[in-house]
Amino acid sequence: MKDQLQNITVSGDEGSSRLDRVLAFHCPGVSRSRLKALILAGNVTKTDAKAENAKGAAVIRDPAYHVAAGETITIDMPPLASPAPAAEPIPLDIVFEDEDILVINKPRGLVVHPGAGNEGGTLVNALIAHCGDRLSRLGDAGRPGIVHRLDKDTTGLLVVAKSDLAHRKLSAQFADHGRTGPLRRGYQAFVWDVPNRPYGTIEAPIDRHPRAREKMAVRSEGREAITHWQILEQYTGTHGGPVAALIACELETGRTHQIRVHLAHINHPLLGDTTYGPGFKTKASQLGPKSQAALAGLGRQALHAYLLAIEHPRTGEEMVWESALPDDLTQLQAQLRVTG
Repeated sequence: MKDQLQNITVSGDEGSSRLDRVLAFHCPGVSRSRLKALILAGNVTKTDAKAENAKGAAVIRDPAYHVAAGETITIDMPPLASPAPAAEPIPLDIVFEDEDILVINKPRGLVVHPGAGNEGGTLVNALIAHCGDRLSRLGDAGRPGIVHRLDKDTTGLLVVAKSDLAHRKLSAQFADHGRTGPLRRGYQAFVWDVPNRPYGTIEAPIDRHPRAREKMAVRSEGREAITHWQILEQYTGTHGGPVAALIACELETGRTHQIRVHLAHINHPLLGDTTYGPGFKTKASQLGPKSQAALAGLGRQALHAYLLAIEHPRTGEEMVWESALPDDLTQLQAQLRVTG
């Protein structure tokens, strides 16, 4: 298999001028670690905006190098040496499928693609079994068809690229975050306490946590992150005051753990989120016994991707799907409504 050359023109709207982040913005189907490795290996070059040809292209080996608007960045992307993931007969809840795309309702506990500690049993393994060779191979060999992700224990709607055309078009839509097109991603989230206004917007940059590298955090030097939210329901605790709320969130950016980090940042972490809402154990004492039991049985963050809207990559048609709350969140909601 030959190397793939990918040319990127820096627009200046990527949210950061760092080379690694600019590449990540334009290559959503390629992992950050692979992009960094390509930079360090000398596989990334730049051509000045004023250059008439690429003869003067310079190799950049520093992931933190700051690029300028108008520059052309070329990535020489060799095929991954690791073998492709194996097909595994894992059931899929398919919402829509045609020759270009596949939309699924992802269950809890399903990791999207193979990685450290999750070499098998992932959505990718299931997709290979279902689609065979009818799955886009652009991007990482270990992530065929993947253009966006949901956390392991977040349920809901996710679109997969079956054709290379779909992969390119969908990647562009997710990179644009719906600012110039119909892309929408909506989530329903059960949060602790009730916000003091009916709706709002969280604008807070997100980056890796400075000490716990498996976590994300709001940091001034992070990438732009914007979440819009509004209250759908409020729930009362045994003390007679508000204890929790169901809110709808829509993303204007797509950072790792964005909703979980943003809601914790405004002191309304997700119910069941032990990573970003460690105070939930004391809050749970304000729930009635049946609500406490439903929460204890949840075993995950109370987050569901209920809305997905895209422009079909081939027809240009705007397509919208909605997904009802899964059973575990429906049970939690029922108890919160009745008992607080």
